[in-house]
Parts: sequence; C-alpha cells; structure tokens
Amino acid sequence: MKILIIKLSSIGDVVHTLPVLAAIRKEMPDASVTWAVEQSSAEILRGNPLIDELLEIDTRALRGGRMIEEILIDAGKLIGDLRKREFDIAIDFQGLLKSAFVAKFTRSARRFGFAKSGLREPASRFLLTDTVETPPGFHVVRKNLILAGSALGFESRDEKPEFPIFTEEIHQAEAGAMSELAGGRFAILNPAGGWPTKLWDAAKFGELADRLFERFGLASIVTTAPNESELAMKAAANSRSGRLVTGEPTLKGFFELARRAEIYVGGDTGPTHLAIAAECPVVGIFGPTEWWRNGSLNPSDICVERNDIGCRVDCHRRSCANWICMDIGVETVLDAVARRLETISR
Repeated sequence: MKILIIKLSSIGDVVHTLPVLAAIRKEMPDASVTWAVEQSSAEILRGNPLIDELLEIDTRALRGGRMIEEILIDAGKLIGDLRKREFDIAIDFQGLLKSAFVAKFTRSARRFGFAKSGLREPASRFLLTDTVETPPGFHVVRKNLILAGSALGFESRDEKPEFPIFTEEIHQAEAGAMSELAGGRFAILNPAGGWPTKLWDAAKFGELADRLFERFGLASIVTTAPNESELAMKAAANSRSGRLVTGEPTLKGFFELARRAEIYVGGDTGPTHLAIAAECPVVGIFGPTEWWRNGSLNPSDICVERNDIGCRVDCHRRSCANWICMDIGVETVLDAVARRLETISR
C-alpha cells in the first residue's frame, strides 16, 4: 500500500505526527510511506529511514498576496509535480485548505481527514473523500493516531507514543560542544514562541537561570533560533550568576542537547515538543493554548498556567489587549521545576 502523510508545518505539529509514522511502520511494515512537508519544517524529518520519500514542497503557490502571474506559474509547477504521484490513501493531518489541496492534487484513491469539528479550516472537508470524528478533550497526538488507525484499518492503542527522530554524529557533536560550554549539569531554557501571546518574559528566564543555579546548582543554556536572538540577549542581560550561556542549535542538535539536559523550561513552541520527544523532563509555561491538547503526555511533566482567569477558554489569540495569562512569577516556575526534579529523584 502506498500511503501519503500530509503534515506541512510547523515544527511542533510535525513532531506531534511522528507517532503516526511509528504506528504505521509497526502495523504495516511493508507499506510505502511518503510524507509531504513544507521545506521550512522538513529538517526534523530528513534522513528518517522510516520514510520512503520525503516530499518537500513550497505552498506559497497556494497563498494570496502576490502577483496573479506568479501564483499561476508556481501553482502550475506544484500541481504538475503532485499529479505525477499516485497513492492508495492520503491522510491530511493539517486540516487546512492548502493541505487538502495537496491531497486532492495527488492521484489518491481515498483522502482522509478530520471531521468538521476537528478541522482548522472546515471548508477543506469538501476536498476529502472520508472524514473521521475524534473525541473532544483528546491530546493532538492521540487524535492523529485515531485518524491514522481509522484510515488504515488498525486499532489506535492507548500506549506510550514513539517519536522516531534520527540524528547523526554531527548533531551529537553539536550538542556535546554546547554541553561543555555550560560546564556541568544544565537546564535548557527556551524563551521563544510562534505567537507573541505565547511568550513568557525573556527577562524572567534570566532571573530563573540565577535561581536554578542557586537552588539546584544547574547552569542554564538559553536556546533560540537565529531570528530570536534578541530574546536570548534579553535573558542573558537579566542574569547575574554567570552560569547562563546562549546557543542557536539546529533542530536535531537541540534534540540531542535535550537528551543530555536535567530539565527543560519553555512555552508552547517547537523546541518544547522536541524536548518532550527526547524524554527530557519538562516544565511548560502555557497561556493562550492548552497543555492537555499540545503539551506532554508524560504525567510527570508539569504545566505552569493561569487557571484563575476566565478568558483562556477557547482563546488561541495571537494578539490580545488583556494579556495576563503569561503574567506568571519566577518563583512559581521555580517551584514547578523543583517538583519535576523531585519526581526524577524518587
């Protein structure tokens, strides 16, 4: 059977779909698996031996805001390439119009996706041949596994999900060099986030680094992407202990670094989900999104969140005039770190 997984972006969403790949390989070892992903989110999938073909695409052709001639030329190239491919089943885990169009443009006999209630863009269901209802209040990883199991005819087992991520020596060396900079036991702090409303104040990460060293003897590595360097600089400027270093690791380098860390602290962002996949102990700081949906499935990991405010229900705002959900003190996060470290020692 030829199967197409469609999960285009972002990094965290791709990580959340990796357990589907592991399940397919376990249940259908002889299947041919292709994964369609945006070029900007493909790094974590490259070199994965469980994927027969990684289809890196640029969906700018399916977006507006450009000259019509450019859109038509790029769309024509993309559609032409997709139409050369034939799959028995395409499964759209993204729930967007552009991802449903990718499924439609391939010559897939059946195109599965979530039912209307589970789609981010409900209009995309008209491009699907089959839809699957998933229970409310489920983690996104569990929902993805239910969709895959329904489409491919295997039972979604309630067991520990596997996140098949494969690294090379260069990534292990990258993590080793960064670990040496920390000079011993260390925590990873990540002040970044895809939305402004997901950000905990970077200055507080600097203060947290000092408290982690004072209380637990942990150095801190503040990790960011190159376009997030200002956040790292702000965290460093607010640390006085001299036990904070900054770094901009590759995604796979970060994954290896997380495997070496004592603990990770960050918001709802790609590196957090990579740290969870690496089985690093995690303290998440969540505001406009839900830990039960996007956070860790490890019951020992901890979420710090504001449950004393009413405006977080179905929030998901990327901008907010009443931004209080991330107004959380350093001591509150530090106490959560202490509780998580205690579970490890027990």
